[in-house]
Amino acid sequence: MSNEQSNTSGIISKIWSFCNTLRDDGVGYGDYLEQLTYLLFLKMADEYSRPPHNRKLDIPTKYNWESLTSKSGAALEGHYTTVLRELSKTQGILGQIFTKSQNKIQDPAKLYKLIDMINKEQWTVMGTDVKGKIYEGLLEKNAEDTKSGAGQYFTPRPLIRAMVACMKPEPLKSIADPACGTGGFFLAAYDYISDPKTFTLNKEQKAFLKNKTFYGNEIVAGARRMALMNMFLHNIGDIDSETFILPTDSLVADTGLRVDYVLTNPPFGKKSSMTFTNEEGEQEKEDLTYNRQDFWATTSNKQLNFVQHIRTLLKTSGKAAVVLPDNVLFEGGAGETVRRKLLETTELHTILRLPTGIFYAQGVKANVVFFDNKPASKDPWTEEVWIYDYRTNIRHTLKKSPLKFEDLEEFIKCYNPANRHKRKETWHLEKNPEGRWRRFTYDEIVARDKTSLDITWLKDKSLADLDNLPDPDVLANDIIENLESAVASFKEIMVTINGK
Repeated sequence: MSNEQSNTSGIISKIWSFCNTLRDDGVGYGDYLEQLTYLLFLKMADEYSRPPHNRKLDIPTKYNWESLTSKSGAALEGHYTTVLRELSKTQGILGQIFTKSQNKIQDPAKLYKLIDMINKEQWTVMGTDVKGKIYEGLLEKNAEDTKSGAGQYFTPRPLIRAMVACMKPEPLKSIADPACGTGGFFLAAYDYISDPKTFTLNKEQKAFLKNKTFYGNEIVAGARRMALMNMFLHNIGDIDSETFILPTDSLVADTGLRVDYVLTNPPFGKKSSMTFTNEEGEQEKEDLTYNRQDFWATTSNKQLNFVQHIRTLLKTSGKAAVVLPDNVLFEGGAGETVRRKLLETTELHTILRLPTGIFYAQGVKANVVFFDNKPASKDPWTEEVWIYDYRTNIRHTLKKSPLKFEDLEEFIKCYNPANRHKRKETWHLEKNPEGRWRRFTYDEIVARDKTSLDITWLKDKSLADLDNLPDPDVLANDIIENLESAVASFKEIMVTINGK
């Protein structure tokens, strides 16, 4: 093992072990991540203000890193709380990182120890892959902590990498994620474009990639903070640059932004709603509908609104890859309207059916939908839709059998990113009825009930072959996922019936 690798693993080990120490005090991964974010940001700002960087940064001296390292005990705890409050009032990325910040480490001795641990390292000279590995590892651990609910902001990284591999984003082009969570799509796209095996970037392309490529929205302050720090540690944006991840609801209005690519996994849950207090002082929920001129259908279904918004975000030549739950593919009413319009105005060319057991949110049946935007035309742009079924007879669990990038390599090969117009079906009625890659014409799809894109053709072997049932824990997980999915659907029905 090289000295650099040894040093890296030592730092990672220290950060992990301290996380476990704090967990005994009731500080979860999410809270630890937040405190680490605040302190790392201040330490790196301090390093940038010294030689050889000598940068002038807008952090008042009385709230900088040195002001923390010079204190201990109750004085440190009180000062740290003041630092968090005051820095949350500042502008730019600094204010965004510290928005709604609070001290979650109640033991001053442990806060002192954490500050000391961070102070012993030179973070700005550390490779971005090292800093990134530390932070991404913490984000994944946080997502696994089911009680925190953080999993809804974390898309499995192998799935993101596969989506980016199919999209093949290019330098000097813009990328948006209107619900960016902790920034996984941005990182994967950045890694792809900056990889010397993919492109040899010149100075202009490097500057564009760092400062002008990415545009995001994230309404949850904690997730946005982590995304900003994640980007910063991976060399996207700068310590004193304006934030490119907005805290606003991206669905509210068309801001006029138009991009080359949209890569996203909008939040699960069908309804958009807001909570308010009624005249009796009780909490009530009200469905949110977005009345936008650029939308084809007015609906409170969040995913359908995201699909419409994504289409608006795209330049005429723009491309999108979006993770969507099954209901978007088969729901009637507004769902049918949106699907028909999408087939007509864009080239909806590929659907990847995903297995259950890969998301931290339970009971999710989802797909990746790929479509390319097009200029106005009398005739529908979609001529055929290719579907890859990576769900039927596929078993994944988060712990024992997590999704790996290699699991999606056959799909990527079938997708044929080099030239998707030269594809070959693996399915054949007589020769290979078990083929997972199948083509459907536009006419076949619009002839289906409600223009449903929820298409299956493979037999579920677990139903047919009782001698070869999956392991009991896999079966139990399947039952839990199906029950949780059903309960979520029933809850939505009750909300609709009761109007609450």
